[in-house]
Amino acid sequence: MKKIILFIAIIGLLHLGSCSEDFLELYPETSVTSNTFYKTPAHFDQALMGAYQRLRTLPVNGMVMDEMRSDNAHFTRYSGDRGPYLSTEVIALFLDDETTGNWINNRYNELYSGISRVNTILGRLDASTLTDAEKAKVRAEALFLRAFFYFDLTTHWGSVPLMLNEVTNESESFLSNSTVEAVYDQIITDVSEAITLGIPAATTFPQSGRATLGAAKVLRAYAYMSKPSREYSKAEQDLLDVTKMNYALENDYANIFNLGNKNGKESIFEIQYLDGDGGQNNDMTWRQIPKCSNNDLLMGINANNYAYTSGGWSVPTQEMIDSYETGDKRLSASIAVAEGTDVLEQFTFEQLAEPLGYTPPAGKAFRYFVKKYYHPPYHYALRTGDNFPIYRYGGVLLLLAECLVEEGKNAEALPYINQVRQRAGLPALSSVTKQNVSDEMRHELAFENHRWTDLIRTGLAISVMNAYGAKMIAQDPQILPTAFNVTQDRLVYAFQKRELEVNVNLVQNPGYKDY
Repeated sequence: MKKIILFIAIIGLLHLGSCSEDFLELYPETSVTSNTFYKTPAHFDQALMGAYQRLRTLPVNGMVMDEMRSDNAHFTRYSGDRGPYLSTEVIALFLDDETTGNWINNRYNELYSGISRVNTILGRLDASTLTDAEKAKVRAEALFLRAFFYFDLTTHWGSVPLMLNEVTNESESFLSNSTVEAVYDQIITDVSEAITLGIPAATTFPQSGRATLGAAKVLRAYAYMSKPSREYSKAEQDLLDVTKMNYALENDYANIFNLGNKNGKESIFEIQYLDGDGGQNNDMTWRQIPKCSNNDLLMGINANNYAYTSGGWSVPTQEMIDSYETGDKRLSASIAVAEGTDVLEQFTFEQLAEPLGYTPPAGKAFRYFVKKYYHPPYHYALRTGDNFPIYRYGGVLLLLAECLVEEGKNAEALPYINQVRQRAGLPALSSVTKQNVSDEMRHELAFENHRWTDLIRTGLAISVMNAYGAKMIAQDPQILPTAFNVTQDRLVYAFQKRELEVNVNLVQNPGYKDY
């Protein structure tokens, strides 16, 4: 791993802040000395905020590595200035063989940075002045975060190094790959201890934004259902426990994502952002809208979204739009149409339209874009305050339905999938299959960065993505015929060149270039 990343916690780069009762606040980084820090409850709370901060790059990384890697979303190709965009496009096209992509590097490093911060917290806890009860509270939250970071790592890279202690010298940095089963065992061990230590349940809404018992149960259920030796009965119990907590479906699907409903009754865990110029903002919506010459009309404020950082990414595919059932309210809540004119790839926005049955008028061009997180007018260019959902109750009901189907309890799965369908305005199913659950998850959790890993977990990724890729190649002559060669090797990402160069003990994943 990158030396600078592995030693972040040692030099004490923490996000200092405090927690109010209803919102997890994150503040700019500052330096502290480890000899005077990690002593009081306030110190450890600030250190935990530094670990939570590592989550905040995941939504945009996931937009590329999870949504655009799937059949949900693609990208708008622009012929000018191809260079900066290629490392993003090759991920969506399954052409990422050179193993030098910025997105892949960034996600990997951010996750290990979070683990490094958590390991430092855990290593310094016993010597602190905290009471036993205070230590248990900090330890539970830290263990949840470490488990979350490792779950994201192993679902995207497979057999990753397990770092479980604070790094105090270079020799401790360069660990070899652990088996996938060992990583999952550690995830389950960490989450189970967090639960035993009494990680708190959500009792009122909006929540604080911190980890809760519900989030821990969902994470452990995902681990049980994703590990090589599946344990569906244990996952079922965890998910049933969550259904007995205080969570509930929002009456209106679109309301889940409204800025005024952060950490609401359907939210189990979401990444926190604040609007403004304080560096705590989310920029994903600016990346998802079309590149256009007059985005002030679309967004309420003008900004150059022709830059590499913005515009034309995670574009809903026509196949995705066509896959919604007639009457599904989630379509218009998830996807919008920007209509306008297009001259030499410069799109000028005129008005919004509904995606259902859309046909552009004569002389008009259009762009699909993700609507879930689109809440104009915005007051800051390239910034929004939208939180990003990680776990929510609608997803839990469907994960429970999937679990029950895998156990052969299809009839027991029906009430859970039908709750979600009823909210979407769809008729109840009289029977349920694995494909039914997969389709429902696709539409319920669209553009929430679940589709790619859902396909892998359910064993559908290779067949679905090869069929989708064949359609894309037939429709777009600019896509190389070698694209979308989705094999077992491509279900995980490559370890990047610099990681392999720095850590000689790290073994490259099969099917990728070694260095």
